[in-house]
Amino acid sequence: MKPIRKFTVRAVVPGPLSSLEELAGNLRWSWHEPTRRLFEHIDPELWRSSQRDPVAFLGEVDPARLETLAADAGYVEWAERERAGLREYLTEPRWFQSLGTDAPRTIAYFSPEFGITAALPQYSGGLGILAGDHLKAASDLGVPLVGVGLFYKAGYFSQSISPDGWQLERYPVLDPDGLPLSVLRRPDGSPVQVTLALPDDRTLDARVWKASVGRIPLLLLDTDIPANTDDLRLVTDRLYGGGGEHRLLQELLLGIGGARAVRAFTELTAGPSPDVFHMNEGHAGFLGLERISTYVGEGLSFAEALQLVRAGTVFTTHTPVPAGIDRFDRTLVERYLSTALLPGIDPADALALGVEPGADPATGAFNMAVMGLRLARHANGVSKLHGEVSRRMFGDLWPGFDADEVPITSITNGVHAPTWTDPALLALAESTLGTDDTEHADWLSPVLSDGEFWSVKRRMRLQLVESARRRLAAAWAEQHPGSAVPKWVNHVLDPDTLTVGFARRVPTYKRLTLMLSDPERLKAILTDPERPVQFVIAGKSHPADEEGKRLIQQLVQFAQQLELRERIVFLPDYDMGMAEILYPGCDVWLNNPLRPLEACGTSGMKAAMNGALNLSILDGWWSEYAGDDYGWVIPSADAAGDAGERDALEAAALYDLLEHHVATRYYERDGDGVPVEWVRRVRQTLATLAPELGADRMVKQYVEELYRPAAEHAAQVIAGEARGARDLAAWGARVRDAWPGVHVTHVESGGVESPHVGDELHLRAYVDLDGLDPDDVAVEVAYGRSRSRSDDAIDEARRAELSAADELPDASRPSLRLYTGTVVLDRAGAFGYTVRAVPRHPLLLSPAELGLVAVAG
Repeated sequence: MKPIRKFTVRAVVPGPLSSLEELAGNLRWSWHEPTRRLFEHIDPELWRSSQRDPVAFLGEVDPARLETLAADAGYVEWAERERAGLREYLTEPRWFQSLGTDAPRTIAYFSPEFGITAALPQYSGGLGILAGDHLKAASDLGVPLVGVGLFYKAGYFSQSISPDGWQLERYPVLDPDGLPLSVLRRPDGSPVQVTLALPDDRTLDARVWKASVGRIPLLLLDTDIPANTDDLRLVTDRLYGGGGEHRLLQELLLGIGGARAVRAFTELTAGPSPDVFHMNEGHAGFLGLERISTYVGEGLSFAEALQLVRAGTVFTTHTPVPAGIDRFDRTLVERYLSTALLPGIDPADALALGVEPGADPATGAFNMAVMGLRLARHANGVSKLHGEVSRRMFGDLWPGFDADEVPITSITNGVHAPTWTDPALLALAESTLGTDDTEHADWLSPVLSDGEFWSVKRRMRLQLVESARRRLAAAWAEQHPGSAVPKWVNHVLDPDTLTVGFARRVPTYKRLTLMLSDPERLKAILTDPERPVQFVIAGKSHPADEEGKRLIQQLVQFAQQLELRERIVFLPDYDMGMAEILYPGCDVWLNNPLRPLEACGTSGMKAAMNGALNLSILDGWWSEYAGDDYGWVIPSADAAGDAGERDALEAAALYDLLEHHVATRYYERDGDGVPVEWVRRVRQTLATLAPELGADRMVKQYVEELYRPAAEHAAQVIAGEARGARDLAAWGARVRDAWPGVHVTHVESGGVESPHVGDELHLRAYVDLDGLDPDDVAVEVAYGRSRSRSDDAIDEARRAELSAADELPDASRPSLRLYTGTVVLDRAGAFGYTVRAVPRHPLLLSPAELGLVAVAG
């Protein structure tokens, strides 16, 4: 019989072991191996089967075992020692505390998903895992950050595979009472709730769950409460579930409700209000409108409040293609904004923020990324290449400016080493190198022998093999109820065979089946009698992505062939728990997306942290970090005639690398069976590449390059009763009104009759300011090589400001001003220049910010 309701009864832990409850209540255990060892000691087999989740684990442990341990003075002392360590970790000064008083007091970090641990399945893929690693690294560094997201009753989905290879989805309902969460409550014990006004005089209410991620509070909003009608209780039912209005409600709740939850949390804890708000993708964009509404209620105009909000907002885009951005029907958004949802905001002002460049404002879609960029003065992509892609992709928001001037920078993603490094590698670093910091250990030290390292790597590979066999056996039992698991499952994979891993979401651009382009050649590689290769593959396709599901089916059916089923496997239900075993068990990590559609891709980083080499298209993070010691580059066939030809060429290159480079190098062994050159490369990867890939490096960059400047800029515009915001808004309105009349009317040059390197080009530019003050405008010369025959563009243009002359060139035209300057010709070859005028204000961070420019015709 099935129960009509399920709930979790928490274990009663004996008093002497109360420290276990405190340790289980803080998610630091998800990356702190000493704490995990403490729990594992209670019952190692049960610990493994509970997905290493202390909360669930303690509920399953035999009470008699806990009573025995409560009487064990040594274990009690061990537990108390770990609790003392946690308390010290939560309070001691760390890196951030050394930055001084001008550092941000608090940063609010909004994301639609967070991948902290498999025990809290609130993530679908890379965006959520990145958000989780961001929180963990912020905690380790002492960054005062507050995470904000939604609590999804069924998370993303659990995946199984039908006998014919088709992906099937299940949505197991989560019980928050059985998770490491607590309801945010007021001093009187009543739960905090946030309320959003909806059309038709309805309201959406949400309670707030709090998770402790080390030092970082994570607030998760949940609509499954009695205060809501049945349909509204389902708003937070599934991550990325539903579409249209359902998705819009989730994003309104995340942005507006999340901002209100932060305000309530700040009041309850008497902490400082955030100086900086960080949107991890456009899903949380409505938080900017909520903040504008608050400032309007304090007496500012919309334009003035917008300047305040933009100053302290950071926007990170993870999307390299327009199709990956949330876009809503304008009339639907207008219906929600025309309520009491955002007091003081004219819906027309809010809707204008989401209009795509060139679209009809009355009928065009409402674009969440476009709104996010318009609400944030600080924006970034997630790798150097993705920054370039983003500047081109969103360049129309700043018309007239070259791509390199578009105000979107980049900070390459990183991964949280303590989370993703296998315990066996950690133990090796502790025992031989004297450190538990695997990310910065001296892996090249002669104290560690190649043989010892290779032995540990084999143990990690064996762990993957055994886990894969268990998973395949469980999948078989699910597909064939009552049937015995066939014996061949126990022979799947080999711990001594070159193991290639491939695991990620399965949209078409990631090309799961590129490896199947020439099935016979792949078969030959897999079954080579002297240098065999085996593949371990995992991944989920979005439930609505039929093409992605077909790719999974093709792969599964290929792997079901009798002669291949022990050499290539697809593991269902990819999640963090599987990933923590998959990355360490692989020798090579494969990544073959269509370049440049991989924004960053961090799976290869995690593999590298565990002694794997990368085999990848030069995309995302690999584009800037690839090196001979770190793996191999699959050449991109960018000049191919069509997609089919490109796939065929890149697949052929993949096969060549596997056959003639990767496998050859892997099976070159010394007399002790150690692949010396392979191990040298792996140790070099750990020693020199791993430190660059860490989330601590990433978060430090966010603090120094985005959070700190955003906090300083916000302080400037809010000072003196928001005098800076008021001045900037008034100045911007004046400049926009006058700009159609601003022209570079004439440019004269001299000094270079027969130009040579070292000569000086003297410029005189006449600019009509149409009533603007000279201080409102910067006049610049842009110059450089001009080699393009197609459009005569200036390549890698450099810019220098011209100086305003004191005298008026024409007394009858007071708006006409003269600007002069000199350019040194420091390069030979074709040369070009132009003169332009751009707005200038002390509080502008970029000349492109207003999207206004006047160029000499």
